[in-house]
Amino acid sequence: MSSKTEFAPFVYPLAGENVIYAGTDEAGRGPLVGNVVAAAVILDPENPIEGLADSKKLTEKKRDALYDVIMEKALAVGVGIATPAEIDEYNILWASMLAMERAVESLSVVPGMILVDGNKIPKHLMMPAQAVVKGDARVKEISAASIIAKVTRDRELIELDRLYPQYGFASHKGYPTAAHLRAIKEFGLIDGLYRKSYRPVKEILDAHNG
Repeated sequence: MSSKTEFAPFVYPLAGENVIYAGTDEAGRGPLVGNVVAAAVILDPENPIEGLADSKKLTEKKRDALYDVIMEKALAVGVGIATPAEIDEYNILWASMLAMERAVESLSVVPGMILVDGNKIPKHLMMPAQAVVKGDARVKEISAASIIAKVTRDRELIELDRLYPQYGFASHKGYPTAAHLRAIKEFGLIDGLYRKSYRPVKEILDAHNG
């Protein structure tokens, strides 16, 4: 017997009412460094995109290819971030919600409903919203948002890698790998980039201040 939970196919809540749906998702909750990035996407029903799936299930090459297709074919794409300072102030969950709100606000087309990956809804959306558990695998608008968010954040880390090559950001993408932790111990924390509330970073700061 499979241990995986099977979810029923997603049913759009206002189907048949000509509603414009936007999907939103975030990337970068786990890393020690950098912004959490959210995207919101409104797809064009007249211009479908093949191959949309949870960004975590796709190869980097496939994500990059789909990113270009989504940017070309979607009716609207918005991106929002929350900074390391905001993550430390609000915690990563609510900073992720803030990034989603900013992504939705940046859409050039106003949606009638937001479909949010996960089980929580951002507090300050200006239109109805529904949380969808495993939405990045079940709802094409959320799948598209997950790809835009993931590729955008990975590209931010590649740019950081150019600025700080000794940290290896392009390979570990800011996650707390052994190589990353060794680099922090050798070269120190980069001011303004690290999430000080995350335990590995906090432990380094406490040891340094102690």
